Amino acid sequence: MTILIEQPHFEIQAEEKKIHDNETELVLDGGFTVPQTNAFGHNFSGNIPNRDYNVESARQEGVENFYRINHLNQTYDYVRRMREEYAKMDKAEMSIWECCELLNDVVDDSDPDLDEPQIQHLLQSAEAIRKDYPDEDWLHLTALIHDLGKVLLLPSFGELPQWAVVGDTYPVGCAFDDSIVHSKYFRENPDYNNPAYNSKYGVYLEGCGLEKVMMSWGHDDYMYLVAKENGTTLPSAGLFIIRYHSFYALHRSGAYKHLMNEEDKENLKWLHVFNKYDLYSKSKVKVNVEDVKPYYMSLIEKYFPAKLKW
Repeated sequence: MTILIEQPHFEIQAEEKKIHDNETELVLDGGFTVPQTNAFGHNFSGNIPNRDYNVESARQEGVENFYRINHLNQTYDYVRRMREEYAKMDKAEMSIWECCELLNDVVDDSDPDLDEPQIQHLLQSAEAIRKDYPDEDWLHLTALIHDLGKVLLLPSFGELPQWAVVGDTYPVGCAFDDSIVHSKYFRENPDYNNPAYNSKYGVYLEGCGLEKVMMSWGHDDYMYLVAKENGTTLPSAGLFIIRYHSFYALHRSGAYKHLMNEEDKENLKWLHVFNKYDLYSKSKVKVNVEDVKPYYMSLIEKYFPAKLKW
């Protein structure tokens, strides 16, 4: 059973602190200091949660090609088929921590800020949030598990191509918004000219709630299905973060709000909190896994069964 939590009334706060005469560092709400550079040594783009997909780098061309293929293939029918297939939960049976360890073999080709093994990103995000929100243990655990769906890249989970696992997500079954990264490539998507899917609302109704909206298939939706099917007791805000943390068109650009209901609007506040830690904690500074493992094991036991079907 999923529980609701009382929603806070806050604004997203961040400040720049001078560290040298000509340099500043970003300090988030409770004191976590943002590294000046990402895992590639490039500057993070500005002091708001954002990613720079256009910076000239060896990785940029590969990221753009990734989105061209992604936007061509993520159709409404494709997503429906994938959700039906993976809702069977017949790929594996294991604990949350065992899944975390599997991510040592995964690198996300769509991410312009990170080339470290994914378990380090999970722990960096979780530890940064833990420092600033010490009383919200559900948020610490959500940060730890938010990317576990990337196991879809591994052979035992179907070895799906990168475009079907990672990258920014967006609704299918309605018009593709121009704010979606590299949106020009949607012109090659079969749904782009299909009148059933290319209007503002498409197959949905105003205010229907995002839970009823089909999102492009990937690790976000898969982990959301895993958590729900295995009876997690995470609050609804935790599930919202897991499913929509890559939905940048919503939480960065404000697109698709016409599909949200009141619960979505409240949970979006927590997603805004989470998002900046998800982005800005990506650095070469590694977390000692064994030091923090006992704490996160206690949270896993609190919010999940010992073994989950995947």
